[in-house]
Amino acid sequence: MSSTDKLDFEIDTAYPHTVKKFELIEKYATEWAVKLLNFGKSKGIIFIDCMSNCGHYVNINGEDVYGTPVRVARELSLLADANPSKTITVYFNDISQRKISYLQTLLPQNQKNFLINLSHIDGNDLLKRVHAELPPNTNCLLVYDPYEAAIDWSALAPFLNIWGEVIVNHMVSDSKRGVSQARRPAALAKYGATYQKSIEELRFFSGTKDAFEQRIQNIIIESRGQDKKGYFISSFPFFNRKNQVVYNLIHCSGNIKGRRLFKKIAWDTFGGKSSLKDTHGKENQFILDFENDGEQVMQTDDHCYYVQDIAQYIYDAYKGRASVALGEIYALLDDHPIFPSDGYKTKIKDELKKRYNAHVSTTTITFC
Repeated sequence: MSSTDKLDFEIDTAYPHTVKKFELIEKYATEWAVKLLNFGKSKGIIFIDCMSNCGHYVNINGEDVYGTPVRVARELSLLADANPSKTITVYFNDISQRKISYLQTLLPQNQKNFLINLSHIDGNDLLKRVHAELPPNTNCLLVYDPYEAAIDWSALAPFLNIWGEVIVNHMVSDSKRGVSQARRPAALAKYGATYQKSIEELRFFSGTKDAFEQRIQNIIIESRGQDKKGYFISSFPFFNRKNQVVYNLIHCSGNIKGRRLFKKIAWDTFGGKSSLKDTHGKENQFILDFENDGEQVMQTDDHCYYVQDIAQYIYDAYKGRASVALGEIYALLDDHPIFPSDGYKTKIKDELKKRYNAHVSTTTITFC
C-alpha cells in the first residue's frame, strides 16, 4: 500500500514541465543559499514558499516526485549543518491544513540554526505578516507560485522593494484562455487585479504575442516607485507536451549576480538552451537577412534560444571591431534578460570561432 493511499485529498500529477520547474527552483535556491552563507557579513537567509501544496506529486508514469518545499528544505537543512554560525529560516504555507500537515511529515527536523515555519492561511496574508516581521537587511528568497493567473500586488510588491530575490510563476495559459471568456465578477476581478487593466484592455492582449508577460514585468518595474534602476528581471517559458506555453518563471533581483546565477541555472536545467520548446531542428537552419544585404543568419525562436543565438547576438554587436575585451562582452550578456555568460563562456567562444571566424585570445576577441 502506498503512503498516500489513506490521504483525504488527491495527490496532483506533476507533468514534465512542472518537474523542470521544481528542479530549477531547487538548484537556484541551493546555489543562492551557498553564496550568501559564504558571505562573511551574512547572518543567515530566509526562504519563503507561500503556496506550497503538500510537497508530494506523481509524475506521468505514476512515480513519486517531490515539489519545491521538500527539495529546498532538504538542501537547506544540509547547508545549516555545514554553517552552524548562520541561521536559515523557511516558511511553507498552503491554504489547506491537511496538505500542510502531510507536508510536515516529508520535511527534515528543525535544528538550532534551521527553523521551518508552517501555516495554512491565504498565501498573500502570510506574506503581509512575514514582511512586517522581517529583520532589516535580510537576505530573502520568495517563491510566489499561484495555481492560476492571480497575483495580489499589495502582498508581493513589498518583497520587490527589499534586498532579496523574488520568483513569480506567471500562469499565462490561464490568461490566454480565460480573459476572452471571463464573464463572472470573480473572474473579471481576478484578471483586473493581476494585470492592473480593465477586461476590455486585456482582451486586446489575447491576440498579441507575450503581451500578458510584458504587462507583468511592467507592473514589477512600476512597483519599484522611484527606485527602478539597477533592477534585473529575467523570464523563462515552460512548455507542455503540446508545445504550448503554460507559464513563465520570472526572476527579480536588485543584484546582477542574482540574474547571472538564475540565467545559468535555467539554461543548465533546460539542457543548454533557454526552454524545452521543440523547435523541430529549425535552430540549425539559415535564413537570409534582407535588412543586411541578404546575409545568412541562423533562425531564431524567441521562446527557445541556443548558444548559436548568443554568438549571433555578440557578433551583431561587435562585427568589424578588433580586440574587444572579454569583460565588455560578458557585460553585454549580463544586460540581456535571457542570455547567460557564466557557465557558457567556452561554448560561446567556440561558436564565435567556428561560425564567424572570430580570433579569440585570453583577454579579447577580434571580429572579422
